[in-house]
Amino acid sequence: MSIEQRGRLPLDYQPVALPGSALRFRGPLATDRQPSVVCIGGSETFGRFINAPFPAQLDDACDGTVLNLGVMNAGLDVLLTDPAILGALDDAEAVVFQIISAHNMSNRFYTVHPRRNDRFLTASTMLRTIYPQVDFTEFNFTRHMLTHLHDLSADRFEILRTELESAWSARIIRFLNQTVAPVHLLWLSNRSPDQSDACDMSVDPLFVTSPMLEQVAEHAASMTIVTPDEASSTDDLQGKFFGPREEAAARLLPGPKLHDYATAELIRRL
Repeated sequence: MSIEQRGRLPLDYQPVALPGSALRFRGPLATDRQPSVVCIGGSETFGRFINAPFPAQLDDACDGTVLNLGVMNAGLDVLLTDPAILGALDDAEAVVFQIISAHNMSNRFYTVHPRRNDRFLTASTMLRTIYPQVDFTEFNFTRHMLTHLHDLSADRFEILRTELESAWSARIIRFLNQTVAPVHLLWLSNRSPDQSDACDMSVDPLFVTSPMLEQVAEHAASMTIVTPDEASSTDDLQGKFFGPREEAAARLLPGPKLHDYATAELIRRL
C-alpha cells in the first residue's frame, strides 16, 4: 500500500553489498535462496523516493524470491557486466528488465564510468572532430554534456543520437538472446514511448523510441508499458519521500501509483 504523504524525510534504502560487486543494492535482499525473479534496471527499479517499488511488491505477491538489483542512474554498461547481477541472472527463473536510457553507456563517441554510468569520462577523437570548439574537460555528467552539444548544433547532434540508439538496441538484443531465463521488458516512465524527447532531455528513458522498443520486444518474453494517464492531473510528488534539495529529481521519477500498476501488469505475465 502506498503512503500518501509528501515532504517526509528521505527513505533508508538499507544498502546491501553482494559478493563480487562494488555496487550497493537496495535492501533487504533475500540472497540465501535462489531467486525466482530478478529485476534489473535504473533508479525506477531501485525505487528512489518510493517506499514500496514494484520489485518489493512482486516479492510480496509471488511465491518465490524476487531480487531487486536496480542500480541508481544505471546504464547498460553496469547492468550487463556486473558480476553479482550476471550471477543472479544465471540462477533466475524469470527476469524483469526495466527499459533504461541510451545515453549512460560507453560508445564510439564517449566513455562513461564503468560503475557510475551517468558520469562522463572522455570524448573520442570522432566526437572532438564533430565538436572542435568544445572543451570536454568541463563536463562530469553525460546529460549535462549532451544537453550542451544539442544546444550547440541540433544537426550535428543527430549523428551522436543515431549512434546511441543503434548501440543501445544492439546491446539489448544481444542480452535478450544470451539470457536463458525469459526476459520481461518494462517501460516505467512519466512519458509515453510515442512522446518525443527531442526537446526535453530531463525525462528518462532518454533517446529510446517506439521503433526501438518494437525492435527489441521481438526478442523478449513480453513488453509492459506503464505511463501516467494523460487525461488525469495528479500530484507528481504524492507518496514520494525526498530531502530538502531533492524535489526536482523526485518530480521526474514515476510515483507509487505507477509502481502499483506495473506490479499488477507484471504479475499477469510472470
